[in-house]
Amino acid sequence: MSPSSQSPRRKIHCGNIDKTFIQKGSVEVPVIRDINLDVAENEFLVVLGPGQCGKSTLLRIIAGLETPDAGFVSLNGLPVIGPGPDRGLVFQGYMLFAWETVLGNVAMGLKLRNVSKRERHAVARHYIKLVGLEGFESYYPHQLSGGMKQRVGIARAYANSPDVMLLDEPFGQLDAQTRMFMQHETIRIWEQEKRTVLFVTNNIDEALFLADRIILMEGKLPGRIKKEYVVDLPRPRDHANPGLLRLRAVISEGIELVL
Repeated sequence: MSPSSQSPRRKIHCGNIDKTFIQKGSVEVPVIRDINLDVAENEFLVVLGPGQCGKSTLLRIIAGLETPDAGFVSLNGLPVIGPGPDRGLVFQGYMLFAWETVLGNVAMGLKLRNVSKRERHAVARHYIKLVGLEGFESYYPHQLSGGMKQRVGIARAYANSPDVMLLDEPFGQLDAQTRMFMQHETIRIWEQEKRTVLFVTNNIDEALFLADRIILMEGKLPGRIKKEYVVDLPRPRDHANPGLLRLRAVISEGIELVL
């Protein structure tokens, strides 16, 4: 088999993952059950489902922020036992340091790893430019729009040079126009700085625009994988593309999503 015909290398493996939360001291709430999932190197995978279906819990387990009750996650063949710089995290809340400038926020992870000021600022400036914020290095979060804040978060995650980017409904707080702009920006950045991406959303159109492959979760707890869809459509994508509209209709059947 020639190298060009080989299957992409597996980056993330989730094996038989279960997770239950305990609420009010003794009430068990099963959140996800029997999750088996592989994510290929440089794949843009979208986990799609309505609220309260366990998709964010799955992402947090992959991030190492939650521990599964059963099953395991591996990254590059090694078990995930906690957070690490090999995974960059971007959440719906902007989670920026209010007292730091854009430059300081983007460089923060490198600062915590004791990278020299000169080097971390050079790296931070590279990613600030990549996300289209060149000229805003000295601005503070309160001076930025929602879309700009989220671009700072993306630049900060990329600056740590992670193998995997994990994004949990990062555009949920944005207005429709800014959200669409950020979708285009996300693909532009991903194509320039290829990483394995796992992106969580409850929006079908967002999933179809971004994904190489969509994992559809069942619409109730405990969350289970219902089906997967390969989005074999060329980029850049048009929301009015007939192929995309046909796939949208297929995915829409049998599940109620928040649009």
